[in-house]
Amino acid sequence: MILDKINMPNDLKNLTIDELNTLAQEMRELIVKKVNTTGGHLGPNLGIIETTIAMHYVFNCPEDKIIFDVSHQCYPHKILTGRKEGFLNPEKYGVFTGYTAPEESPCDLFKVGHTSTSVSLATGIAKARDLAGGKENVLALIGDGSLSGGEAYEGLNNAATLNSNIIIIVNDNDMSIAENAGGLYQNLKLLRDTKGKAELNFFKSLGFEYFYEDDGNSIEAMIEAFKKVKNADRPTVLHVKTLKGCGLRRAEINKERFHYIMPGMADSREFDEINPVKPAPQAETYASITTDFILKKAREDKRIIAISPATPGAYGFTKEFREKLGNQYTDVGIAEEHAVAYASALAKGGAKPILSVMSSFIQRTYDQLSQDLCLNTSPITLLIHWGAISGADCTHLGTFDIPLISNIPNMVYLAPTNKEEYLRMLEWSVEQNEHPVGIRVPFNALKSTGVSDTTDYSKINRFKMTQNGEKLAIIGAGNFYELAMTVAQEVQCKLGFKPTVINPLFLTGVDKEMMDSLKCSHSLVITLEDGCLDGGFGEKISRYFGNSDIRVLNFGADKEFTDRVPLQELYQRYHLTPELILEDILKALPISV
Repeated sequence: MILDKINMPNDLKNLTIDELNTLAQEMRELIVKKVNTTGGHLGPNLGIIETTIAMHYVFNCPEDKIIFDVSHQCYPHKILTGRKEGFLNPEKYGVFTGYTAPEESPCDLFKVGHTSTSVSLATGIAKARDLAGGKENVLALIGDGSLSGGEAYEGLNNAATLNSNIIIIVNDNDMSIAENAGGLYQNLKLLRDTKGKAELNFFKSLGFEYFYEDDGNSIEAMIEAFKKVKNADRPTVLHVKTLKGCGLRRAEINKERFHYIMPGMADSREFDEINPVKPAPQAETYASITTDFILKKAREDKRIIAISPATPGAYGFTKEFREKLGNQYTDVGIAEEHAVAYASALAKGGAKPILSVMSSFIQRTYDQLSQDLCLNTSPITLLIHWGAISGADCTHLGTFDIPLISNIPNMVYLAPTNKEEYLRMLEWSVEQNEHPVGIRVPFNALKSTGVSDTTDYSKINRFKMTQNGEKLAIIGAGNFYELAMTVAQEVQCKLGFKPTVINPLFLTGVDKEMMDSLKCSHSLVITLEDGCLDGGFGEKISRYFGNSDIRVLNFGADKEFTDRVPLQELYQRYHLTPELILEDILKALPISV
């Protein structure tokens, strides 16, 4: 293998063009095999292989600084920068994270997993270099999809004023995760169609020197393109056209589906060009009942509009779903801040917006949630997906949405525990006109009671007591309600009394009347929440009982960035197993049981 000769980027400089092309094919095969085994970002990485090889051939990493945007396209970079064993050896597939990580290599400057950040980061690195009198190149590699994020615009605006070396590589494959959305993409298309010669040029209008390369999947062409911009003495954009999924036919055709794949998907006959095999019908999920609900409501009421900030596949907003909604659907691009303000204004204008966002990405919107939405009490429906403790990469944790959202005035944040509650909450939220409402979509498998929920959610902060007992009250929020029921059964079986179990439904407040009713017959209250404890739901309960004789124990996640830690290991760490919770209950109860 040519790859045997490559341990660090400088080793590329000893290869011929033919050898570099062979290397590209070897890397492509490794990436497909590895990602098809473990899951991961496939299409973006296949499309950037040749550009990455050429970039490392021309520049001198780590002396020259390369900053990747979102890291969806960093696998080829990792292979060339000392981490090829993570792709060659199946036993080491899990050693390296799927994102850039400074602890893995000096060629990675930042931990990056969120989008639109690279130009801002590169601008800071370039300015620091200038202050220190350095001469190294500073590169930001950003995809065209990431340009729709507000921070990308802010970074470009600032970078253009540097009057020194900063090179923005725009990897343009005419795709975000799904289709690109926004007016900028008309200009990118014009530039592609004219091979960079159109007079109307977004980047030039900001003051950048501009170069275009039409064949970003040619190593030879990219080497020449990078030589043109190396050691540039002013802010420069190199606009490169590439093919997402390049080299894997099914990924080239199904660009959205192959952006990120699950294990085995690259082999699935569902994607055969001739006689594809349809997958078996899937059981109901919270995503499927969400899209069914939205489609039904949209047919009944033209004011309904669904909104996604460029991540529709994460919650089942398929191409078919989007087409059925037509103008009752908006993809705002990678722009969660705008999405919240847009939804708020839609509601003020009489529409009924339903905005879906992943927990990890709602973090970008605090100011808009506070000012544009809640201060103005706009009645939108905000669906938060993937909110939970998980074994995810540190850049994609879903543990912080409860503290972030539940402490903003005027917000109502709901935590359903089953299908019927979720659908009732959706119906109420869409039809009411008084509150901004967030719903933490359950992250576990769909559970159905078979009994319609008749709760009046307009009675804010009214909890539901599902089991009336004594001594101990267990409050299990959302995803952890089933854990609360399991702990209650353990208590009754092993300690000989029946505890109270409460489904709080609301994460934004306290049912004072119900909490007061516990004081006469309970000495201990425990709270269970699938998220960060600091600033979370349980602390509201602890604070309420702070001046009483009732003791409160809060169970949830510590305030920390975990990185691909197995979920069961986290549950052990946080005492979130029935056995460990029972041990803590025994230690805390003031009476012999």
